[in-house]
Amino acid sequence: MLDVLIQTLPFFTLIGLGYLAGRTGFFTPEATAALTKFVFYFALSAMLLRFSANLNLRDVLDWPFVWAYLIGTSAVYLVATAVALIRKRGIEEAAVEAQCAAIGNTGFLGVPMLALLFGPEAIGPVMLVLAVDLVVFSSLIVILITGHRDGRISPRVLGTVALGLVKNPMIVSIVLGFAWSATGVPLPGPVNQALTLLGAAATPGALFAIGASLAGKSAERLSVAGWLSFCKLVLHPAAVAVMALAVFAIDGFSAKVMISAAALPVAGNVYILAQHYGVAPTRVSASILVSTALSIFTVSAVIAILG
Repeated sequence: MLDVLIQTLPFFTLIGLGYLAGRTGFFTPEATAALTKFVFYFALSAMLLRFSANLNLRDVLDWPFVWAYLIGTSAVYLVATAVALIRKRGIEEAAVEAQCAAIGNTGFLGVPMLALLFGPEAIGPVMLVLAVDLVVFSSLIVILITGHRDGRISPRVLGTVALGLVKNPMIVSIVLGFAWSATGVPLPGPVNQALTLLGAAATPGALFAIGASLAGKSAERLSVAGWLSFCKLVLHPAAVAVMALAVFAIDGFSAKVMISAAALPVAGNVYILAQHYGVAPTRVSASILVSTALSIFTVSAVIAILG
C-alpha cells in the first residue's frame, strides 16, 4: 500500500496546496470560482474531447460494465436513502444524502488521476463511469427534488433535466469527441496539439480547485458526514466490486478502474445542487470535506488491494 500511497500523494498534495491557498485567503472564493469555471468549461472539456476523439465508441461501450456499475451504485444509493428516511429526513434530504453516498468526484479527480495512474487504457472505463453518474444519478436528484415539490413528475421537470444534460460541457465534449471519431478522420495536428495543451491544465487546475473549494467547507454534523463518507469510500467500491467481479465477471483491468472510480470522495457538484435547492448544504459540505481528507488513505488502500 505504501507504494500506491506514494503514487497518489502528488495528487492529494496539489489538493492540499489549493486548500492552503484558500484557507489563508491568498486564493479568494471569486478566484476559486473562476479557476473552477476554467477547468470545467475549457481544460477538462478539452481533455475529454481529445480522449474520446481518439477512441472508438464500439470499443469503449461495454454494457456489462455499465450494468455492473449502475447496479452497484444503485444499491448504495438505496441504502443511503433508506437510512435517511428511517431518520425521518424526508424525500429531498434523502435524495441529497444518497447523492453524497454514491457519486464521486470522477470529473475533477478521477479522470486526471486514474488516467495517469493506470495509463491511457483507463480513459474508456472512466468515461463510462462518468457518463452513468451524469446521465442517471445527476438527473435523478433533480427529478426527485423537483418532482416532490411539484407533487408530480411533469414534462417541465424532464425538460429541466434534459436541458441540464445538454448544457453540461463534459457530456457535450464526450459526445462531440465520439462523433468525430465515428468519421474515421484523425484530428488535425494543430487541433490535437491545442487540445493537448489546454487539456494539460486540467489535472493541476482541477486538483488545486478541489482544494481551494474545500477551504470554504464546514465540518459540522460530523456523525452524518462520517456515515455518508463511509458509504462513499467503503460501501460504494465494495458494492461495485461485487457486481463487477462476482456477478458480471468484468475483465480485471476494467474492473480495477471501475472500483477505483467508485472509491473516490464525494463530488463537489453535489454541494452545488444542495445549495441551489436549499437542501442540507452544510451536511453535504461536511461530507465532501471529510471524505476527501479520508480518501488520501482509502483510495490508496483500494488500489493497493486491487493490485
